[in-house]
Amino acid sequence: MAHLSVLNKYFRKYKWLFLLGILFVLLTNYFRILYPQFTGYIVNTVVASIKNDSSTSQSVTGYHEYNFVVRYFIHFFSVMSFGQKILYAGIALFILAIISGFFMFLMRQTIIVMSRHIEFDQKNEIYHHYQNLDFTFYKKNTTGDLMNRISEDVSRVRMYTGPALMYFINLAAVIGFSIYFMLQSDVRLTLYALLPLPLLAITIYYVNAIINKKSEKIQQILSNLTANAQESYSGIRVIKSFVQEADMISFFKKNSEHYRESALSLAKTDSIYFPTMGLMIGMSTLITILIGSLDVVHHVEGASVGKIAEFVLYIQMLTFPVSAIGWTASMTQRAAASQKRINEFLETPSSISDSPEAKDYSLKGNLKFKQLNFTYKNTGIHAVQDFSLEIKKSQKIAIIGKTGSGKTTIAQLLLRMYEADNGSLEFDDTDIQQIRLKSLRSQISYVPQDNFLFSDTIENNIKFGKPDASFIEVENAAKAAGIFNEIMKFENGFQTIVGERGITLSGGQKQRISIARALIKKPEIVIFDDCLSAVDARTEKQILENLNEALAEKTAIIITHRIFSLFRFDKIIVMDHGKIAESGTHQELFLKNGLYAEMYKKQQMSENEGNED
Repeated sequence: MAHLSVLNKYFRKYKWLFLLGILFVLLTNYFRILYPQFTGYIVNTVVASIKNDSSTSQSVTGYHEYNFVVRYFIHFFSVMSFGQKILYAGIALFILAIISGFFMFLMRQTIIVMSRHIEFDQKNEIYHHYQNLDFTFYKKNTTGDLMNRISEDVSRVRMYTGPALMYFINLAAVIGFSIYFMLQSDVRLTLYALLPLPLLAITIYYVNAIINKKSEKIQQILSNLTANAQESYSGIRVIKSFVQEADMISFFKKNSEHYRESALSLAKTDSIYFPTMGLMIGMSTLITILIGSLDVVHHVEGASVGKIAEFVLYIQMLTFPVSAIGWTASMTQRAAASQKRINEFLETPSSISDSPEAKDYSLKGNLKFKQLNFTYKNTGIHAVQDFSLEIKKSQKIAIIGKTGSGKTTIAQLLLRMYEADNGSLEFDDTDIQQIRLKSLRSQISYVPQDNFLFSDTIENNIKFGKPDASFIEVENAAKAAGIFNEIMKFENGFQTIVGERGITLSGGQKQRISIARALIKKPEIVIFDDCLSAVDARTEKQILENLNEALAEKTAIIITHRIFSLFRFDKIIVMDHGKIAESGTHQELFLKNGLYAEMYKKQQMSENEGNED
């Protein structure tokens, strides 16, 4: 239950809905609790009429233990004939039912509505926290698990803030009113009627402990199952190309069977509740009838058939609330297990955050790396070692090297997706940690290796870099990226829906739309990370020519494993095992006849062989 204490902030936020809900619960149960007293009065009136006993009839009108509302009606009925008493008593019960039903409607309109507001706020809080977490977090956790916690777990928590809470308050109100009037009517009979309840409480406590453990286990299994399904959908092309459909189905079926067995085990535990409730309520009813009947037979003072009927109705009114103890406790335990999982993520801090002294800066485009080092904590790979480089405004820098040489890590450090272990990175002589993250990233355009497109129109995917961009700007960005003509060949042009992750487009088309998205932003610094790997030589030449013009006044860092001889670079950095192996212009590096020259010659040979084919 301690895990659910974090929800108190939401209860405080919606305190008026909560307080009104409690008031309406009390009112609906107050008017419902009058039914047994009216019924007892009617039964005694009928018995008195059958016996034609005027003394019994008089005693019916003088029940001082009844609620003042019932006493008022009894006084009103006292001057009526038998038929009139029954008629008007029935009308009074009908009116009470309407009033009670009306307050029950208001009860749901406050507490259940409050729970929906809390669900909305909690999902937004979790999503906002997800957005602020760093790359390391996403490497450790699966997408399926993230989705399960924001959907399934939040839904289970809502069952606590809404139905469970409402039924618990309702339970407390019904039990409170019932026991109060039962004790006021007959203490001895009340004690006998409630005799089975301690046994019921022990059963509930024991079963709840089991449910809590099983619920937590089931939620973890469900997260794994969701992650398995999500990966299968995302990697469907790989699965089909390797003809692994049967194996994936078998794997999913195995996980699904594990979930089914655990869910059935929980359902079996749940099933103990209701039969136990029925048994205990049945025992209470039998004890009430037995003791009450013996009292009537032996002419115990205050005993009457009407009182037996009254107590039976009290017990029946207690049936649903008491039986709901198990259901409410089960929902609460499941919500606690789910909230624990939610708290695990909400309490996970981002390793990348603004320092207290960080400010907004207008970047000019000057960069300076000083003895930068970085090691991936999850793998221990020392990706960047003693990296030092100075880049002036408007310079064009190429960072080339083989796979795993640390090229992409440099881009991630520039965007402060990771923190360097030591050394420093400065923008215009200002340390990166002194610049607010939002300010930094909003002034840098980045085209990653893994080009991600949203399931939306091409226009909106390009405008993602600048949401307020005009359509002319979108077209110009597409032209600069060399994708405009191909877009215009599509039936719906820029309004073409690209599908999830841009699945309807080729790799080269996705890359160029990503480039257009970066160019439309018109930042001072542009980073291209191997963004032309999926285009042919002719398209590559066209894009490079366009980029020469589009990036004329921008600081540009182009990360690639290929050598672009058509692009005018101020400096080329050759990386090897996280270090700068060589640096200089194309001509200088070629004359050194080192690693760069070797890479260039191999590339030329490969292109010549391709042309011959």
